Amino acid sequence: MRNAPTILHLDMDAFYASVEQASKPSLRGKAVIVGGLGPRGVVATASYEARIFGVHSAMPMAQARRLAPNAAYLVPRFSIYRDVSERVMGLLRELSPLVEPLSLDEAFVDLEAGGVAWDAESARLVGVKLRSDIRAATGLAGSVGLAASKMVAKIASEQAKPDGMVLIEPGTERALLGPMSVRVLPGVGPATGDHLRRAGIHTVEEIAEAGEDELVRLLGKAHGHALYAMALAHDERPVVAEREAKSVSVEDTYDVDIHDRVRVGLEVQRLADRCVGRLRGAGLSGRTIVLKVRRYDFSTLTRSETLRGPTDDPAVVREAAARLLEGVDTTGGVRLLGVGVSGLADYTQEDLFAQAAGAGGGAEEGAAGVGDGSEGEGEFGPGGGASTSDASASVGDEAGDGGAEGQAAERRWHAGHDVRHAEYGHGWVQGSGVGRVTVRFETPESGPGRVRTFRVDDPALEGAEPLPLVSGWGEASGSGVRGVEPPVVRG
Repeated sequence: MRNAPTILHLDMDAFYASVEQASKPSLRGKAVIVGGLGPRGVVATASYEARIFGVHSAMPMAQARRLAPNAAYLVPRFSIYRDVSERVMGLLRELSPLVEPLSLDEAFVDLEAGGVAWDAESARLVGVKLRSDIRAATGLAGSVGLAASKMVAKIASEQAKPDGMVLIEPGTERALLGPMSVRVLPGVGPATGDHLRRAGIHTVEEIAEAGEDELVRLLGKAHGHALYAMALAHDERPVVAEREAKSVSVEDTYDVDIHDRVRVGLEVQRLADRCVGRLRGAGLSGRTIVLKVRRYDFSTLTRSETLRGPTDDPAVVREAAARLLEGVDTTGGVRLLGVGVSGLADYTQEDLFAQAAGAGGGAEEGAAGVGDGSEGEGEFGPGGGASTSDASASVGDEAGDGGAEGQAAERRWHAGHDVRHAEYGHGWVQGSGVGRVTVRFETPESGPGRVRTFRVDDPALEGAEPLPLVSGWGEASGSGVRGVEPPVVRG
C-alpha cells in the first residue's frame, strides 16, 4: 500500500442522463430516464431526480414507468456519450500515463506516476482542478475519490456522489470500511451478501473479525482469501493503462418474440455485420465466433466456432454465425440474439477460403458469452476492454448506434434523438406515434424551446448530429495540474 492518496477514481454522475440534461435545457432539474423504450427495455441511466422515485439502472423500463410516470424517457445517443467520454479521458491522460478506463464514464488514474501528486495536499489540489476542468470542457459533473489503493479510491468516489470529492488518508481505511455493508466490497453481490448474512456477517468489520479460515470455509479458498484481504483494506493492484479486450459483441432484445426462422437468420446476419464494424473500428480481428440466443422461456444458449486464424471479414463472420444458428431450436420464439468475436488479435488471417467453407473447429455449447460484461466493445463499452457501468443489460435495438440519420431514412423518430427542421432549426424528438412526431426546438445554450408537431414523413424534417454541450467544444485546455511544483527539499 502507498503512503499517500495518489490513486484517483473518477466517476461521472448519472452520465447518460446528465448528457441529455446538458443537451436539452427543458429537462434540466427534471427526472430523466435513458434506456430501451420497448416493452422489454431496461434503464441504462436515471438522473438523480428520477432516482428519488426508486428508479435505477438495469431496472425493467415498465417498472420505471410505474415508479416515475412523468419522467422524460429517452433512447440513448451513444455517439455523443463516446465523444464526451473521449474528452474526459483526454483530461485524465494529461495527468498521468497510467489511466485505466473502466467504462465510458469511469477510470482510475495513478497520479504519482504522472508526477502531479506526492502527498495528500497535492492530490487534493489535483482532484479539485480536475473536477473544474471537466465541468469547463463538458458542462458535466464528476465525482472523485482519492486513496492509496484502487478499491478504497472507488469507494471514496461513491461516497462523494453526486458532484463531490472524498480523500481517504492512508491508515484510516479500516475505520472507514468497518461499519459499511459487506456489499461495498468488490465481488460481493446479492448471492455472496446473502450467504454472509446467513452466517451472521453484515459489515466489513465483521468479515475481518470472522477470520480468514472461516471465510474460506464459507466461500471457498480463492474468494475467502480475497475477501479477507479486502476487509483489511489490502489492495496492491496497480493502475493498468491498457486493458486487453476479451471480445467484441453486439446483441439486441426484441419487443415481440421472433418466431419466423427466416427473420431470425436475417437478424443474425445483421448483428454479424454490426459486430464486424465494431471489430474493425477497434483495429482487431478474432478467431472465435460466438452466437447467443435467448429463447421465449428465458433459457439462454451460446454456440461458438473457432476458425483457423483471426478474421475481420464480414462474410466469414456471417457464415460462421449462420452455421451456429443451424444447431439452435428457435421454434418457440426468440427474445434476444447476439453475435460476438473473441480470441482477438491485431492482425488478420489472409487465407480465408477454408474458413468461409467451414473448415474451422466445430460448434460447442457454453462458450464465452456475448454481452456478459466481459466484452471489449460491447453495446455499452468503448474500446480497450472497458464496458460501461451505467448499464449492464441490453437496451434493445432502439439503443443501437445507428444514430438519427438512419432513423430519419426509415422515418423512425426515437425519443431524445436530434433532428433539424428547415424552418425551425435544431431540436430533439419528444415522441412519435399515429403518424405524427413531436419536436422540441432548443439547443444546449438556448433556453427551454417551443414544441411543434409534424407528420412523420414531413420533408422539412431530418435527422441531425448532436450539438456540442458547451461553447468552444474541443478548445478546452488540459487540467494544468502539471504547473504545480513539488516542494523544495533542502539539506
